[in-house]
Amino acid sequence: MKKLARFSLLFLIILVSCSFLPDGSQTAIIWTDRPEFAFYAEYFNAAQDQYKVEIYFHNFPAQELKDSGAGINLLNFIANNEETPQPDIIAGSWLKSDATRLVFKPLDRQFKRNVIRNSDFYPRLLTMGNIDGKQFLLPVSFNAPMVIFARGTGEHLSNLFTIGFDEMKTLGKGYNAMTRGAYTQMGFSPSWDANFLFITATLFNASFRASEPLSWNTGALDQAMQFAYDWACEANTSIQSVDDFIYKYFYTPPAKLVLSERILFTCMDSNNFFILAEEQQNNLDFRWLAENNTIPLVEDTVYLGMIKRGKAPKAAEAFLAWFFSMDTQRGILERSRQNRLFEISFGIGGGFSAMRPVTEQVFPQFYQGLLGHMPPGEFLSPANTLPGNWMALKERVIFPYLLDRSRQPDREGLYPLERRLSDWQRVNR
Repeated sequence: MKKLARFSLLFLIILVSCSFLPDGSQTAIIWTDRPEFAFYAEYFNAAQDQYKVEIYFHNFPAQELKDSGAGINLLNFIANNEETPQPDIIAGSWLKSDATRLVFKPLDRQFKRNVIRNSDFYPRLLTMGNIDGKQFLLPVSFNAPMVIFARGTGEHLSNLFTIGFDEMKTLGKGYNAMTRGAYTQMGFSPSWDANFLFITATLFNASFRASEPLSWNTGALDQAMQFAYDWACEANTSIQSVDDFIYKYFYTPPAKLVLSERILFTCMDSNNFFILAEEQQNNLDFRWLAENNTIPLVEDTVYLGMIKRGKAPKAAEAFLAWFFSMDTQRGILERSRQNRLFEISFGIGGGFSAMRPVTEQVFPQFYQGLLGHMPPGEFLSPANTLPGNWMALKERVIFPYLLDRSRQPDREGLYPLERRLSDWQRVNR
């Protein structure tokens, strides 16, 4: 629903500004799950008059190549009875799979012609789009987990850029306060947040990955949840004490609990932090969550690829050359700020630009909180290749298991993750 609301607002902005219907012979069709691309299309179409791009929205564009009627045409949004044309470009999450080589064309020619420079991209992000030495996908944007705390309380932190589990645990325990045997302040507990538990599992190398449909390192996952359980018991007395604190205070969003000094830390992905109200951002500070020089990126990193059988390859190539330009992305950020899109969407494609010069040199000009806080590029660790239905699977299967496992000292009596996964698959065939 949140994505649909953002999409609708972007559509209204574009509907007001567009006064044309693209010329099909020179028009590249883009399928995307990122509503921000509607804004980029309007910008591209206005910037030159040789080519046009037309945007169609799909929740899972890579899975819908054969379903040509499932898209939403932005320029005919209100009354669209036409079939969705096949794409020339797909931009979105979950594009890499066993079928990638069958669907997308290699983009190495763009590098050889110096249309796009591979040196501009974060290397590990670029590598994820490379298959057998050929670059099928280009990274667009990414997000990373942040540990949030009230401004002025970070002077005791050991690092200006990152924070790890041990430091969070030590400082969180020291922050705790009790009245008549009940916590009135609690620094942090892993079991507050299923996503934090998932990040913990990732940093312990649980290594969730696509494998008909999913595989993982069972031993590492168990070790991670044991660590989370021990953390809660050692720092916050017991799981019951944590539950009581949650019940009493967590009707308020965690960012506000930080600002009210009820808790010391909360964890938030960068795309969510940078669309907080300006007043909240100004009163908050952050560090990147990292262990062993690794910052695990959020799994829905956005990539872009060109379809093998696209009908407008020259227009598609023109869009790629235009989009993956530092000047273009600076212009996108400037126009996004002018149109107040920063209130609903962070950065480029909802995240940091995958182009390192843009993120490191341009983003701090628009997001002043990044000054002196840029994530170390060499720490950024992309997620493994995951199934296209990963977000639903994670929310409905992985998260409940992590929450259950982190509340007890072992797996005895716990319904196994493998069984939960098979049950969910059977119901959702």
